[in-house]
Amino acid sequence: MDRVMVRNPTSGDGTDTEDARRRAELLGIEVLDSSQPGDAVSLARSAAGEADQILACGGDGTVNEVVRGVAAADALGEVELGVVPAGTGNNFALNLGVETVEQALDVAEGGDLRRLDVGVADGDVFVNSCMGGLIAEASEDTSDETKARIGSLAYALQTLADARNYQGTSLDVRVGASHDPAWTGEAVVLLVGNGRRFLAEGRGQANLEDGKLEVVIVEEAPAIDYLAEGALDRLLHRTSSHVTRLTTTELAVSTLDRPMEFSFDGEIEERSELDATVRDGAMRFRVGEAYEPSPPAWPNE
Repeated sequence: MDRVMVRNPTSGDGTDTEDARRRAELLGIEVLDSSQPGDAVSLARSAAGEADQILACGGDGTVNEVVRGVAAADALGEVELGVVPAGTGNNFALNLGVETVEQALDVAEGGDLRRLDVGVADGDVFVNSCMGGLIAEASEDTSDETKARIGSLAYALQTLADARNYQGTSLDVRVGASHDPAWTGEAVVLLVGNGRRFLAEGRGQANLEDGKLEVVIVEEAPAIDYLAEGALDRLLHRTSSHVTRLTTTELAVSTLDRPMEFSFDGEIEERSELDATVRDGAMRFRVGEAYEPSPPAWPNE
């Protein structure tokens, strides 16, 4: 098997990504390093023409770029994919039951091969989640130095810091192939999960094999009050009257007053419209033993 690791050498604090490089080279895996945002897309696209397996080494953003590159080569159905966690949060890797660099390389060789869904927003793929509004802007504001120093806690602290002055966006949200009206109003946060669940009482993984998106909309004024009090868990609790939760195969969002910042697996863009859907079972990923192919459904499903 021809195996390639596309690596972001600056992910996290640099320790895990360097460990991954050493281990990969000992196993005869070719290591290709990105040097700037977008490089991993080009590297993965080129590798997809020859490699049987491509490993994404970094955080969620690196996974996103690698999948985008393989998709651009029209090779998602042929190339095996794997993730080597070396970023700050590594949310997608944890969803796949992969926690360490050493385990990731073991999984790449002998882990179960599953067909996983991939989200698509206006033609661009996202693997784990698409997040709009306050959380996306806070993610962009979080410094690399703070992330390296305190890890994923940096995102939560920046969200709380940004919340007091954040102005919500007026959204029109429609679902399904017929784009039926689902929600209109002022929103602080729009969360769209493919591999990530946002309201699950401690469970982070959404169903990656059901062909659906899990959508959460957080309304403006009450949400700001909760964030200012530091009660982020209450904000995203399933019983909150200020949260709307939807499950759909297709999503159409229009901003009615100003564009909204979106984070696609950590990659930030500003948009006035968002059309999202799912490619059912489009990716072939190696997963760890802790991966749940059928995680518990939301209480109302």
